[in-house]
Amino acid sequence: MAGLPATAWAGPADTYYERAFVVAADARCDLFAPNIEAALNAATAQARGAALRSGAAEADLVAAAARARARARTVSCVDPQLATVRARVDGAFSGWLRTPRMVFPGARRPWTANRIGSVDAHWRLQQMSVVGASPVAFGYAGKGEEAGLTAVVSFVGRSRPYAARIVLRDPVRVSRPWLAGDGLAPVSARASLWATGVAPADQTLLAEGRSGGEAWRFPAAAAAALERLDPRETFAVEFHFRDGSVATAKFEAGDFAAGRAFLAMGML
Repeated sequence: MAGLPATAWAGPADTYYERAFVVAADARCDLFAPNIEAALNAATAQARGAALRSGAAEADLVAAAARARARARTVSCVDPQLATVRARVDGAFSGWLRTPRMVFPGARRPWTANRIGSVDAHWRLQQMSVVGASPVAFGYAGKGEEAGLTAVVSFVGRSRPYAARIVLRDPVRVSRPWLAGDGLAPVSARASLWATGVAPADQTLLAEGRSGGEAWRFPAAAAAALERLDPRETFAVEFHFRDGSVATAKFEAGDFAAGRAFLAMGML
């Protein structure tokens, strides 16, 4: 990903610090247009994820962000060096504004973002999973500018779930990232967010080769909860059936926050 020019020896944590500084300076001095701000936010979120995946501790990144904000408070908005930084950022991210699609790789599964407008329902941010033989897609889907947090599943057979929920680590119960096993917190340490509705899925949202499926809608608050996860953590979508069985599709938190920020640049 194109970002701020960096020294050859700069590691992921250093990159995160520098981008966090520019974000803080922009908040104070109003350096950039909204679309550049969105691109910078996406780059900063991705840098944070890269730093965590490289082994940086969450506490160290929190401290780095605090140092970046403190540094930004001491810099004059008319400082020539800040003007240089502004020019570098504008140049680095101008190409991003014309980028229609981006893949945010993960350890196991990527997030795919799409800024191309369409009158048909389409995925704007998507990660694929599977439960048994049934494909499951999760992310932001909708028509035109409207998109909501959605899970689309095409179950094999006639049985259909009556409810669905997102399950993920509860930061109140467990404050640190849960990275043991497959990265999904144990039942005793989970929070859940139930779907608010379900409808037949638009054909354009279905996995290849599927002719039907259901689209489960989730509250906007779920996005904030997902963004708080460590990118190495796992969350899941559970589908509950009337016979008491539960089908679970697992997803990687990954660069969900970066993908959302990329979409915030607007549709093309």
